[in-house]
Amino acid sequence: MSGLQAGKVAVLGSGSWGTALALQLARAGNETWLWDHRAERAAATQEARQNARYLPGVLFPDNLHVTADLARALAHAPLVVEVTPSQAVRDVMVQAGPHIHAEAVVCCASKGIEQGTLMTMEEVLLEVLPEVLRSRVCFLAGPSFAKEVAEGQPTAVVVAARDEASAHVVADAFHGGPFRVYHTEDIVGAELGGALKNIIAIACGTADGMGLGLNARAALITRGLAEISRLAVARGANPLTMMGLAGMGDLVLTCTGNLSRNRRVGLALGQGRTLQQILDELGQVAEGVVTTRSAHELAARVGVEMPITDQIFAMLYEDKPVVASMADLLGRERRHERDE
Repeated sequence: MSGLQAGKVAVLGSGSWGTALALQLARAGNETWLWDHRAERAAATQEARQNARYLPGVLFPDNLHVTADLARALAHAPLVVEVTPSQAVRDVMVQAGPHIHAEAVVCCASKGIEQGTLMTMEEVLLEVLPEVLRSRVCFLAGPSFAKEVAEGQPTAVVVAARDEASAHVVADAFHGGPFRVYHTEDIVGAELGGALKNIIAIACGTADGMGLGLNARAALITRGLAEISRLAVARGANPLTMMGLAGMGDLVLTCTGNLSRNRRVGLALGQGRTLQQILDELGQVAEGVVTTRSAHELAARVGVEMPITDQIFAMLYEDKPVVASMADLLGRERRHERDE
């Protein structure tokens, strides 16, 4: 690849997830540049050699650099990993596009559905990136808490790409140590599985916060997977993807793990806290809150029934009491388990 610096990776977004992925890329031997849009914070992180706000105590290896200079981060990088909150992806990639090398691979690790347009992250990237890059867009998904990735705990993820060579570029860059990377061609399934599981995590957290028990949690996970699959398949996903890392794997982790921000939102709702109180205390983006609105609207547009999503939407955006939402879910008419 002419004009490219072998082994360089640019990571756009320095939150907990972006930092964790940058750490893994650096540990795997890549010269890694982590971009933070705030110059003062980038300088402080570079000097401290750790992300003191999100991942305190996890020190950066020497080949991990932090900068607020987008052009510098992207210059000659064969791989660009986009890790900003989903609602910022469009703006960031509009800025980044002119600085990305024409032969680079772009991998999106943001999980969500854009408000208003109801586009997936792939659809956003295909709209805003230069045409020469669009065939090599990839997506990273799977059960992976940032803290555990940063600490070097065993993790398995999947990279989805329509171009198999691009998938291997991403997998080879990340794969190393206890971090395993599989690949698939099903971007739609990987993206929607990664985005929609956050809604079900809010539902599971709410049930746990109300003390409804482990049976209720298992029921919500299982029926949540059913409605995620309905929407994903309606959008062209392979249903088997929902049985894999981007589907069931990510769903179980996010619905049961105490590191899940979305589950913590649900827990607090179930304990009687208001959404605004919860978000103020959280201090980070909980993608499921925004994705609930987008998914609710997308399901209506596509004509897919998503009862759990509908009730979480009513709780978050229509001030429906959590007790009433859970009662309505439990009171639904019985049906065949595989009914669509």
